[in-house]
Amino acid sequence: MSKSLKRVRAALDAAGITTEIREVGSSRTAQEAADSVGCALDQIAKSIIFKAETSGEAVLFLTAGGNRVCAKRASTLAGEPLGKADAELIRAQTGFAIGGVSPVGHLSPIRAWIDPRLLEFPVIWAAAGTPRHLFAMDAHLLPGLTGAVPADFTEAAAKPEAEPEAKM
Repeated sequence: MSKSLKRVRAALDAAGITTEIREVGSSRTAQEAADSVGCALDQIAKSIIFKAETSGEAVLFLTAGGNRVCAKRASTLAGEPLGKADAELIRAQTGFAIGGVSPVGHLSPIRAWIDPRLLEFPVIWAAAGTPRHLFAMDAHLLPGLTGAVPADFTEAAAKPEAEPEAKM
């Protein structure tokens, strides 16, 4: 078991959350993750990390799988401009590699916000410290466990255009 996976398990255990950590074939996208565990796309909690440009710290936005973070709204919440976080910053502050960032078990405290859409579900799934591991939990426990503040910072992800209808 990897160090990252052990840290997530320890954080869940410390919070009294009993859950299975499931190994999946691929969870590189929210849709792949949802397909792997058989849940709705929006039940996948994506951990999106930005670099706060003034402080230089990583900040976390937990969003439903079908939503995207609106950079302008996120910057307003953070109180400073946000930019792309590189792999080095993400690993240094969270202890996780890109693609496996869990909402719990970070190496250092992190400012966080949560998409209210996630709180519409009794159960959500999130990365468990690796790109191949997911865990389920009661969505309503996530804000208290992570310190994430519910806020409106998303925009719906663009839907693929429908195929043009064939003319007869």
